[in-house]
Amino acid sequence: MNQPLSKNYFENPDVVALAKDLIGKELTTTIDGVLTSGIITETEAYAGQGDKACHAHLGRFTKRTQVMYESGGIAYVYLCYGIHHLFNIVTNTSGNADAILIRAIEPKQGLQKMLERRNKKKLEKSLTSGPGNVTKALGITKSHNAKSVLGQDIWIDNPGVKVESIVETTRIGIDYAEEDASLPWRFYKQDSKYISVK
Repeated sequence: MNQPLSKNYFENPDVVALAKDLIGKELTTTIDGVLTSGIITETEAYAGQGDKACHAHLGRFTKRTQVMYESGGIAYVYLCYGIHHLFNIVTNTSGNADAILIRAIEPKQGLQKMLERRNKKKLEKSLTSGPGNVTKALGITKSHNAKSVLGQDIWIDNPGVKVESIVETTRIGIDYAEEDASLPWRFYKQDSKYISVK
């Protein structure tokens, strides 16, 4: 039986361990009264002020990044390239600015609505593979920025199923991060087809 994840869970100081542990958890949204969900199959960890790939590197504090400094359990949603909304979960205690990017999910509930939001006719891996596709399918937009991921609109459950094989590899699209670009802080479920890049 699904158990909702608690605020304590997201206040864990180890963002890398959390990013790995989120694989296999179920991310659910209720937008405009419609429930959609998927099993998280791919994540990336961003370790706050000390991580050159993180938006809050060296304590960068802007209108966009201020939400990252809150205590764990809220959404950090931003627009990438002016096109895609990317959904991150702020973790750790306040002032640390750690976050986890959800890169892919395996669709579970509300499939028809997901297809409609993505302008697709049939289920295929591209429906929810890649962080911009995840948010579009689940109805997540910038309006959800700074909202709780323990609430009525967005929440994450533990279905109680252990994922046996998780791949640890480098993050995507962060060449600017110098030596931090080679950190193995991207995780994905090995046997899932719902992965952005294998």
